[in-house]
Formats: sequence, structure tokens, C-alpha cells
Amino acid sequence: MSNYILPLLVFGIVLYGIFKKVDLYGTFIEGSKESFKMAMTIFPNLLAMIISVNIFIDSGFLEFIIHLLLPFLKIPMEVISLAIMRPISGNATLAILNKIYTKYGVDHFYSLLSSTIQGCTDTTFYVIALYYGSIGIKNIRYALKTSLFADFIGILSSLLICHILFG
Repeated sequence: MSNYILPLLVFGIVLYGIFKKVDLYGTFIEGSKESFKMAMTIFPNLLAMIISVNIFIDSGFLEFIIHLLLPFLKIPMEVISLAIMRPISGNATLAILNKIYTKYGVDHFYSLLSSTIQGCTDTTFYVIALYYGSIGIKNIRYALKTSLFADFIGILSSLLICHILFG
């Protein structure tokens, strides 16, 4: 059924456009031109974010932080790295989450904890860099601090809730 939803949606939009007597091709071309301009506005911010994430990962700083935290926490290194990387990169944390699923299985406590962390936090730096940067906001004021605090609370809540429900 899911394979047919998108084609049916497109077909429905085309039928609606024909019914309303809209120039479908011209409207599509205008929308494409606008989306290209928007992509060119967003691209520098996205490129800066990708380069920053790669520098952070390749520098070894993530491993350094993980090795500092490892003695205090009784969870595996993969879960700690997921929690640290989540505010920075959604794709990186999905790769880490997949690795956790493969290593422990999807019903293991670490997998459930990682999934909960993934759902309770956001890609804060990505959101701020992309959305604020694309509309030209230079002074983010308290948005970064508040968002990182919310991510921290999401991680702590995930630990607490998973220990109560699954521990």
C-alpha cells in the first residue's frame, strides 16, 4: 500500500490542477526556480555544518570525551557517543543507532535507551546553523543554550525512563 501513496498523491494534485484549470507545467517551473534560489541560500550554511561535523569527528575529540565519561557511566561507549553526537548530526547518530541495533539486537536495553535518546533530543547545531543561517539571523541569543539544555534533559529523562520501564 505504501508504494502507491506517493504516486496517488501526485496524481491527485495533477487532477486537482486540471480541475481548477491551472497551468501545471508553468507552475511547476516557477516552483522549481524558487526552490533553486532557496537551495543556493541554504547551501553555504549546510556546507559549513557538514565540514564542522567532519572536523569534530575526525579530530578525536569525541573519543576523548567518551573516555572521560566512560568510568562514571555504566552504559556502552556507543550509547555515550550517540548522546554526544545527537545535537550535532542526525545522520551520524542514525549510523551509531544502527550499529547498536546490530551489536545488541533491537530489544536490548541499550537499543531501547538509544532509541529513546534519539527521539527525545534534536540536532540542535544543525537546526540553528541551517535555519538561523538561511534567514540571516546572526545573534542567536539564548537559543543554543536553551536547546542544548533541552537535549541534556532529554538524555537524562531517557536514562531515567528506560531504567524504570526496561531496567
